[in-house]
Amino acid sequence: MEEINNIEVVPCTESDYLKPFRVHYSQNGTKKSWDFMRTHDSVSVLIFNTTSHCFVLVKQFRPAVYMCEWEKAKTQPPKSAEKTEEGAAEAATESQQGQSASEGESSSQWLPASAGVTYELCAGLVDKPDLSLEEIARQEVLEECGYDVPASKLKKITSYRSGVGVTGAKQTMFYAEVSDDNCVSPGGGEPKEGELIEVVKVPLHEAMTFAYDERIPKTMGVIFSFIWFHNNMSPKYKISTNV
Repeated sequence: MEEINNIEVVPCTESDYLKPFRVHYSQNGTKKSWDFMRTHDSVSVLIFNTTSHCFVLVKQFRPAVYMCEWEKAKTQPPKSAEKTEEGAAEAATESQQGQSASEGESSSQWLPASAGVTYELCAGLVDKPDLSLEEIARQEVLEECGYDVPASKLKKITSYRSGVGVTGAKQTMFYAEVSDDNCVSPGGGEPKEGELIEVVKVPLHEAMTFAYDERIPKTMGVIFSFIWFHNNMSPKYKISTNV
């Protein structure tokens, strides 16, 4: 999907999105400490196209996912090799290349970009205090997926805490029905914000198979929203979601 190169991992000394803190407190008389990140709340939108009877998702490269997969691959034991001069030379080369990411990695050691690509609901940060959650969600649908939907047409599904061990931020999930007539652009995100998003359509009859296929990297929001749709909206369309 992407060409990812020139990877460099450096310390994060300041950020517009994450602020690390440590809180000290007592719980039932026991002193405790906890490290957490302060970050923005967010919105997400389950988009259903009534013209083609499909869900509209976004697909994008997530550096955090990529680095988690890289760390996991890095700690796996090397494959056994025969005791040959060629094998010994190869092992020596791998040993020399086995530096930490912060010290610089050989390009051959990095995983393919696909290791960091995930399927997600259209979503965005709540970082515009003058706008309602519905209006922020509407803007995200337009920017990321290309559909112009009035904020009044967004139906709130629920809100929940995400990343409770690290951030505790709240995400509010909406549902939006669109048609091909609402499509005013190809979407793809806001380039000036560094977004590079691929719009993906999942047919309604394949939704639950997609949701439960662990080989497809996706967020919990996708799984939960598909289940919500199956329980609350599928009878309206009289089409099986293939549970």
